[in-house]
Amino acid sequence: MANLPSLLLVDDDPLISESLAFVLKDSFNVHIVATREEVKRLLYTMPVPPDLALVDLGLPPNPHSPEEGFALVAELITFNPSIKILILSGQDAIENVRHALTLGAVDFIPKPCDMELLKARLKHQKMILEAEQKLKEEPEQKDCGLIGQSTAMETLRTQIKQFANSPFSVLVLGESGTGKELIAQCLHKQSQRSEAPCLIVNCAAFTTELLEAQLFGHAKGAFTGANTARSGFFEEANQGSLILDEIGEMPLALQSKLLRVLENGEYYRLGETKVRKSEARIIAASNRDLREEVMKGDFRGDLYHRLSVLAIKVPSLNERNDDKLLLLEHFKKCYSEMGTLFQLDKDAKQSWKTYTFPGNVRELRNIVIRLGAKHPNQLIEKETLLEELETNFTANQLEDIDYEQAISRQLNKSDFSLDTVLLDWEHRYINAALKISDGNLSQAARILGINRTTLYSKMQRLSKMDN
Repeated sequence: MANLPSLLLVDDDPLISESLAFVLKDSFNVHIVATREEVKRLLYTMPVPPDLALVDLGLPPNPHSPEEGFALVAELITFNPSIKILILSGQDAIENVRHALTLGAVDFIPKPCDMELLKARLKHQKMILEAEQKLKEEPEQKDCGLIGQSTAMETLRTQIKQFANSPFSVLVLGESGTGKELIAQCLHKQSQRSEAPCLIVNCAAFTTELLEAQLFGHAKGAFTGANTARSGFFEEANQGSLILDEIGEMPLALQSKLLRVLENGEYYRLGETKVRKSEARIIAASNRDLREEVMKGDFRGDLYHRLSVLAIKVPSLNERNDDKLLLLEHFKKCYSEMGTLFQLDKDAKQSWKTYTFPGNVRELRNIVIRLGAKHPNQLIEKETLLEELETNFTANQLEDIDYEQAISRQLNKSDFSLDTVLLDWEHRYINAALKISDGNLSQAARILGINRTTLYSKMQRLSKMDN
């Protein structure tokens, strides 16, 4: 079992999960959980993160909504950016499929599923994992593997070189999927601490108690399940770097303890009174606007100012112009053994350049893999490409156009329908709000200025229309 890839199976139906585990046990080391909370506790106990995850969108406490599943996808990816997440769900409306893929899932399989199809999809993702492992084993790439020639990327490289050897903490900000963890690791690799450990803790992946234990360590019996004493990441990082990913998700109760470490290096293991010292350098990352979080009272102002002495803003892919084409060719080459040597025709290439990529580089990479798997060695037209994108853009909507002229052209069409146009825009704004909120329906509803029930009703109505 130890040599098998690990598979996290998240489904609240024990009949389904146990049946799947039985079928897949010869190919995977399967870990069964039923809720997001159980996932967090399991991740704390696993010596290495799972390689793959099979996730149902409809999870407790509201199994009739995809909200928990979307949130779990985002959390798993921030915990382990290399994980391959496949959605296995009966909530297979096109909106749910597209949003899950934009968040970072690599595949969507509707329930009930054909078992041979499921095995084939999992086998394909195993092959991708193996290909990515080979890439990691290659000699260190220039600039830590940063791809791009845009002004935004050159500015980013300059900042990394400037901040790498500073003794101060660095705050890395940017949208999900932009590569914040890669930037944080690059700061470590280009510093004088590069030979020391570089450890990563995701602040969104654990309960408050387990996150505190992960960071500071714990004494035997400090909490249920703490059967032995354990050192924390502050201790294990020693004089290296500690990357605190999604720092905006850190509970307020822990923020004061982190501030103490930043101020004088002191901390306590959970369940101990002995003062310990850490010399690790902190690199924090967040996709949230922490200044807004401070104003709302969800993040300590003194901690924010301490963390943001040096700050790096990672550009979104939409700010990187022709880097989109460079990344396209880069990932085609990376996965060339898997048949990704397709080509985009002229119109498809233009659509690629103008698409906003709400999931950023992670979404781009996954689209390349999907296109290669579905259309190996083929010339891909615009219509084929648009089927893989989250938005329902038409050809005209993807180009920089005169909107007044575009409206006139639309009105002159015999099949024009105002209801259809308004529904299309409603669809886009809902997708954008879900993207900003990482799939959290309550937060998305607040962004849109409507209540959660209304948002869910709109999503259900749009989903039925898509079908």
